Amino acid sequence: MLGVFLGNRALGAADLPGAADPPGAPSPAAGEFTPNAFIRILPDNSITIFAKNPEVGQGVKTSLPMIIAEELEVPWEQVKVEQADLDPALGGQGAGGSASVRSNYEPLRRAGAAARAMLITAAAQTWSVPETECVAENATVLHKPSNRKATYGDLVAKAATVPVPDLRSVTLKDPKDFKIIGRRIGGVDNVKIVTGQPLFGIDQVQPGMLYATYLRCPVFGGKMQSGNLDEVKKLDGIKDVFALDGGPGGLSPGVAVVADSTWSAFKGRNALSIVWDDGGKGNESTDGYAQQALQLSKGAPQQETIKTGDPDTAFSTAAKTVEGAYHYPYLSHATLEPQNCTALFKDGTLELWAPSQQPGGAQNQAAAYLGIPKDNVKVHLTRIGGGFGRRLANDYAVEAAAVAQKFPGTPIKLIWSREQDIHHDNYRTAAWHFLKGAVDAQGALTAWSNHVVALGHNETNRGEAEVGPGEFPSSYVPNYHLGNSVISSNVPMGPFRAPSANGNVFIFISFVDELAHAAGQDPLQFGLNLLSQSHPLAPPPGAPGPGFRRSPQWDVARIKGVMQLAADKAGWPKKLPRGQAQGIAWYYSYSGYVSVVADVTVTQDGSLTVDKLTAAVDIGPVINLSGAENQVQGAMHDGLSVAWRQQITVDKGSVQQNNFNDYQLLRINDAPRAVEVHFIQTGERPSGIGEPALPPTAPAVCNAIFAATGKRIRSLPISQHDLSWS
Repeated sequence: MLGVFLGNRALGAADLPGAADPPGAPSPAAGEFTPNAFIRILPDNSITIFAKNPEVGQGVKTSLPMIIAEELEVPWEQVKVEQADLDPALGGQGAGGSASVRSNYEPLRRAGAAARAMLITAAAQTWSVPETECVAENATVLHKPSNRKATYGDLVAKAATVPVPDLRSVTLKDPKDFKIIGRRIGGVDNVKIVTGQPLFGIDQVQPGMLYATYLRCPVFGGKMQSGNLDEVKKLDGIKDVFALDGGPGGLSPGVAVVADSTWSAFKGRNALSIVWDDGGKGNESTDGYAQQALQLSKGAPQQETIKTGDPDTAFSTAAKTVEGAYHYPYLSHATLEPQNCTALFKDGTLELWAPSQQPGGAQNQAAAYLGIPKDNVKVHLTRIGGGFGRRLANDYAVEAAAVAQKFPGTPIKLIWSREQDIHHDNYRTAAWHFLKGAVDAQGALTAWSNHVVALGHNETNRGEAEVGPGEFPSSYVPNYHLGNSVISSNVPMGPFRAPSANGNVFIFISFVDELAHAAGQDPLQFGLNLLSQSHPLAPPPGAPGPGFRRSPQWDVARIKGVMQLAADKAGWPKKLPRGQAQGIAWYYSYSGYVSVVADVTVTQDGSLTVDKLTAAVDIGPVINLSGAENQVQGAMHDGLSVAWRQQITVDKGSVQQNNFNDYQLLRINDAPRAVEVHFIQTGERPSGIGEPALPPTAPAVCNAIFAATGKRIRSLPISQHDLSWS
């Protein structure tokens, strides 16, 4: 345990969402003040704050300790931040859904405030003065009437004896007095990253370590029928080669190669000649999916999700109607750090060094495979070189545990190659939307119909692409029809940065732009007018459903606020020469309101340049201005990358792409020439920003392309389209 429990409860375990009370309470270490699992203060006045959540590049290793430091009243420059291991005293330790700040803000403030209160009490008791005469600032407690002062380090021994205050009644600082929250603070790991110091899972080195990789069947779920394992075992550097049939904890069938180096392990893997049994699952293809989607679109949806008003009559009496079939493809997460994990199995216990977004899941899954109690699995959280939802799964950690079980007492570092990573991802699912919309003579949206056909695992597991009854624009259209159908697929699918929103917002807002042009209206004004409409028959936006189920009801004033700010900052609407144009998009997802304006140039022969992206963001109070700005910039670049270049295609049940040559990431020469980020600092509860800026980026760019060329982008990636002027 990193700290002491507070009375019968652990600050963090009892007060962070979804965590349970631990069974006991350890004593504080001699000579230190550990008021809770997050804070350690030593007599020399050195202060350590433990970062509880996995750091995936979203900045929480900096922003979450900032929250504690603010209430603790210590200078940020005096704080040392350490990454915590998996520990029930810290509460939930996952990274996903842009939830880290949102779910930890108040509990971590109370952690810092409780420690501050205990230090003030210790000083008051030491000086025999009323606590009300003492204040804490700059890691020091002051008694103003006598001008006495003591550093936190001076008070360590006394503070350790002070009863823990009731967390619900501790006094929190007035936000106007914040000294750390809201500042621009560099990441705590920045120096280590740029100087190449070991932080990431792939950097781990343990004494006597062996190296492994794990080859799976190209067709998902297939297993080895026969192979030249004995021959490969004889190669230089190879320690063992063996097949596993899969098992508990989510282990997939495959062949493990264990060697004295990563290079030897990869050479051994490349030398394998395996005959695979695909289990009859090798008949899926991208072309086949598209044909099935088209066929399904011609019939009634498998699931009639919602119908309000009278869409048929509204379409028949509309001034104008627009129809369009939209599509977005499978995507790989393409994390720059391939999947990896280091494992040591010894005396019935397992130790993992895991770059996981869900380290608790890694613990549970590894324990299930090995058949040991989860308390016998210790998980060290490493920094993660990209997650985007991929590392919410822990298949690579279970593979490492399975291999380590064969080599008890020897650390095993398992690494995937880039090709393995792309071939065996949990992909962002693909979907087709068959849309029809209508506007009246005044240009108002009067009807909207959408038949969504998505790839899922079956009709009861429709995945992230299914659209729920409360999703946009159900609440703003008087006549609305939505149906969902699913194409069963054997391809593994999982969350991708801004799940559901990452593809669906491209479609929703692009089609709104189509309707705006059909109505002869400015797209910004059309959107603002649309959001002013409200229809009581429809569920509220963000109502529970399979799509944006993580989002409460929209605040229309906040979404309009970011739309107007982005437009103002981008100079919307600009008068530009042919081939240059602006596009605007906006959305609310994962508790963040974001609008993006894209300025693009398309040459007459079809060459695209994104000249500028301008974002306006409302996520409540910003914790770390530097980190938040970085996240918005990164999300927009990521959104542009996946929209412009990327798709995963399937043939004969297997992924066809191999590496970054045929699954291209955005290059510097294609990056926007300028990026601006503007925050609206509201008094709302703060939320995360790792995801909400990605969804509006693609439709903003595609809407700008239409304005520049007259060509509507209805399927991604953009690179598959001829952009030459129409």
